[in-house]
Amino acid sequence: MLDDIEREVQYTRKMIGKNAFDPRVMAVMSKTPRHEFVPKSYLDAAFDNGPLPIGHGQTISQPYIVALMTDMLELEADDIVLEIGTGSGYQTAILSQLCKKVYTIEYIPALADAARARLQNLGYDNIESITGNGYDGWPEHAPYDAIIVTAAASHIPKPLIDQLKPGGRLVIPVGRPHLYQELMLVEKDDEGELNIRDVLGVAFVPLQGERDEHV
Repeated sequence: MLDDIEREVQYTRKMIGKNAFDPRVMAVMSKTPRHEFVPKSYLDAAFDNGPLPIGHGQTISQPYIVALMTDMLELEADDIVLEIGTGSGYQTAILSQLCKKVYTIEYIPALADAARARLQNLGYDNIESITGNGYDGWPEHAPYDAIIVTAAASHIPKPLIDQLKPGGRLVIPVGRPHLYQELMLVEKDDEGELNIRDVLGVAFVPLQGERDEHV
């Protein structure tokens, strides 16, 4: 799996602007048991470099995309992170090993409950999760050093921008469901001004619970 990720980095290096991911990210990718986060019927493909269905019309993302989005956040050990779209909990587990605390929100109750139990059983103890509408973020614990959205929005949700700390980074796929989407990096400077950059074309399931608020 790591070799596949590294090959894909080389293939996309001009778009993502780098020849390699942070070694800390790759180390966490190497030790996180992805097979624990996929349905038993897909265990044979658990370490393939591709997405897999996890039920309820949702997927666990391609390992390369998980590594890319994590790398884009540039996490530090004392960072507080908000994740929108817990899914199986795999991306959550990756984040939790690179920061101080992860707050994660899942829209679908069955997935939220399963992921919470899975992460607890695997010993990831710096994660707090709720079932809810990720579009609204989790204002009680804001501001966040980093925010990651693992479903495609039609626009960048204003509540997430409001909950991002000055100097923070937001990674989000934006575009039309099942058509073209762009993975975006949003950086907020110390004055609250935004710098938004398109990074890579991607394909994600739609973000649930959107409203017509734009940044």
